[in-house]
Amino acid sequence: MKKYIIYLFILLPLGAISQNSTKGKILDTTNNPIIGANIYWENSTIGVISNENGVFEIKNLSNNKTLIVSYIGYKSQSITVNESSEITVNLTPDNELNEISINSVKQSSNRPSYEIKNIINVNKAELLKAACCNFAESFETNPSIDVNYSDALTGTKQIKMLGLSSPYIQIVQENVPNIRGAAQTFGLSFTPGTWVESIQVTKGAGSVVNGYESITGQINAELVKPLSDKKLFVNIYTSVDGRSELNTHFNKILNDKWSTGLYVHGNLRNKKIDENNDSFLDAPLSDQINIMNRWQYTDTEKGWVSFINFRYLTDNKQTGQLDYNPDIHKKSSIFWGSEIETERFETSVKLGYVFPEMPYKSFGLQFAYSDHKQNSYYGLKDYNIKHKSFYANLIFNSIISDTRNKIVTGLNSTFDDFDELVLNSNYTRNEKSIGAFFEYNYDNLDNLSLSAGVRVDSHNLLETFITPRLHVKYNAWNTGTFRFSAGRGKRGASIFAENQKLFGTNRNLNITNNNGEYYGLKPEIAWNYGTSFNQKFKLFNRSGDVTIDFYKTIFDEQIIVDWENPTEISFYNSSTTGKANSFQIELNYSPITHFSIRTAYKYQDITSSFVSGEKQELLQPKNRFFTNLFFQTRQTQKGGNWKFDFTYNWQSKQRIPDTSIYSLNYQLPLYSDNHSAINAQITKVFSPRFEWYLGGENLTNEKQQVPVLGANNPFGTNFDTSLVYSPVIGAMYYTGIRFNIE
Repeated sequence: MKKYIIYLFILLPLGAISQNSTKGKILDTTNNPIIGANIYWENSTIGVISNENGVFEIKNLSNNKTLIVSYIGYKSQSITVNESSEITVNLTPDNELNEISINSVKQSSNRPSYEIKNIINVNKAELLKAACCNFAESFETNPSIDVNYSDALTGTKQIKMLGLSSPYIQIVQENVPNIRGAAQTFGLSFTPGTWVESIQVTKGAGSVVNGYESITGQINAELVKPLSDKKLFVNIYTSVDGRSELNTHFNKILNDKWSTGLYVHGNLRNKKIDENNDSFLDAPLSDQINIMNRWQYTDTEKGWVSFINFRYLTDNKQTGQLDYNPDIHKKSSIFWGSEIETERFETSVKLGYVFPEMPYKSFGLQFAYSDHKQNSYYGLKDYNIKHKSFYANLIFNSIISDTRNKIVTGLNSTFDDFDELVLNSNYTRNEKSIGAFFEYNYDNLDNLSLSAGVRVDSHNLLETFITPRLHVKYNAWNTGTFRFSAGRGKRGASIFAENQKLFGTNRNLNITNNNGEYYGLKPEIAWNYGTSFNQKFKLFNRSGDVTIDFYKTIFDEQIIVDWENPTEISFYNSSTTGKANSFQIELNYSPITHFSIRTAYKYQDITSSFVSGEKQELLQPKNRFFTNLFFQTRQTQKGGNWKFDFTYNWQSKQRIPDTSIYSLNYQLPLYSDNHSAINAQITKVFSPRFEWYLGGENLTNEKQQVPVLGANNPFGTNFDTSLVYSPVIGAMYYTGIRFNIE
């Protein structure tokens, strides 16, 4: 697996601290020394790099005998060390590896045992299990993330972690906050799936490094790199529901230090679908153009690496009644319709430096700017938002005495400018903050590791506050790992941007003023506590693992979105404590070669303190069962094979808002039925350059019978498109091809 030297230096602090060590030399196939090769013990944070002569020395670990050796452009190797000795390793260039024989299924999603935090790594193989065309659809095969339709209009999918929606998750792109503010509702659909190289999901309180807003966890998306991505990549996708997509990557290595990539995504849906015959589109008519230019600078000799991104997006959606024509019927009561037009520009710079003589010491500098504009209307309701955001972060990594004691410290600053038109009211605000953070990481090299961090932020609306975070990992035995975490998060809610689905109703909007700085509301404050246990095992000489998680989120202050009154939607600060409990047990096992099973059960008890009393959260199942099966055949000499993926999701009943005051024809039950969905995909890999895939979603054809309440009178008091608890569209089939040139 290719690693970039800057990240390895940061993630694998280097050095040796005892006399009991292994020495060696790293050479290429012509016996020339490789300078800066990475050598570390498997499943540990202890590593070194080779010097100018290719020589290294690394401290031995009592419970680990496997060394991993890697270098950019070369095949990584695993070496078993039986005793303190001197070894010689010859690394083979990647371009010499033309024939690969698969003997087992490598986990495409895993929990690294060496990570202190409860992190789930999702690599490219996992992302390809479904033809994920945007970031939100990348989690369909991940049991830790819930993916559901947000409403019956926009076709947008929302994600939840630990039972709470995406605003409580800190979503970052290469550790830069990305999905926030104006981008909360639709932002997950603005990152094409093919642009994502890997995803790291952190459950519970995250690191203090990336900000104070993380409450239930953090999701970080690493994008493809111009240096390692294919010279040319093409993905063509089409589905029976009228959705067509084209993704192209163009990458070029300019010289020994610079490389660049141009990434173009196009999305079009022009087919009108109304399977339930309610006169409303089941999926919006839409088009999207998404372009990113990415530059990478790497100088391994001097320790510099840098990424520069420029990105532009335009996204348009039209939804509503089948006969709605915006050129004729816009803002009239003849037919109900909606248009959502978004334009976004963003740029970012990341600069990293590793001190050549002290590889355990490094610093990083990050800048990001975005300009987000959305003009939209829902029937007769206007909603426009402009959001300009600037983010800067300075990070310094070092050690105290030796690599058992590592520190991360730094400063960051944010600026956000909001300008909203909500119905006939204007809301503007400026947010400015500057913060400092410090994180200490300890590893006794045996069984105990911890990460303790704290940040202090001064914010013009949130005032000055502290957000501490603690993570502890304990290896009770060689195959059993316990983790504990606790942390505090604070956020100011953009209540309209985060809840745009509520414009698709004729309910009145009501805000209970609490003299706060956010639409009269006070910010949200919550504590998250969690514990996790992972046990690896062997059964019939096959590897597997079981993970048990329990997390509790307790709100000191919470903004309630209250649908209990059928005539209005109210926003107010809760007077009592809200809570979210999440329990999950997950099993991963490979019973035979080339075949893997991932199954999980999740129980979530989410309650909020409404004015009418403490109640279960609306449209939130308490129980969920998940299974993913994956099988692939042995590769041929030309690198071809078949891949088969099957995913089953079952969800229990969900509480529905009260509709008892409506006339009988418009009343809904208090709870939905249980429902399930099956997704499957078959991929034929003809060669490393070309593959074809065929798949289907919701193969049981299960769909909500009345996704649009009051569809026959959309300007009446009973109209509501937000009460979605199961799939809106029935069985959907798709096909596509992927082609690349190395």
